[in-house]
Amino acid sequence: MTDTGIPHAPPRLLPDEIHRAVGPGTALLRLETTGSRQSLLDGAWWPRSRDVERELPPLITALTEHLGPLTRVGLDASAWNAIPTRLVVDDRVVHLDSFPVGDDTVLITRGDNDHFSLMVVPPATTPEAARTAMARAVHTGNATQAAEILLAELHHAAAPSVGTTLENNEAPGP
Repeated sequence: MTDTGIPHAPPRLLPDEIHRAVGPGTALLRLETTGSRQSLLDGAWWPRSRDVERELPPLITALTEHLGPLTRVGLDASAWNAIPTRLVVDDRVVHLDSFPVGDDTVLITRGDNDHFSLMVVPPATTPEAARTAMARAVHTGNATQAAEILLAELHHAAAPSVGTTLENNEAPGP
């Protein structure tokens, strides 16, 4: 028996219920309990905007619940609007560093020298592309840089497949 005519869904790296729930403002984390984390990225974050003072406090609060107090956050200066030198989040001062690196990540520092790297999905990314990119970023053993993951997913999302127009829109009228 063949499966001709049955559409094949692309493999997803997250369970379907989580995949559907990921929306703007979401952070996905893969926190390993060992000192030698093997993956390039520890998670992914999909902010709603490029406003640091609006977007960063909820992320810091969520990360603090899992990692403990955070001391610094490093951001790509070219990707954010007006980065202050520090924020007070939950009555704690968090220092912000900004560098014109263009690497599509945010670097979280806990303690003196414990760093966590999160891929930052651009706010205007389509939900499907964002979800897929975030799933790739948190996949165990990921050795792909954030910029490369985003480039692949954003390019893939921008290139509609055959039949996409009729599947996503109403059929043309008479």
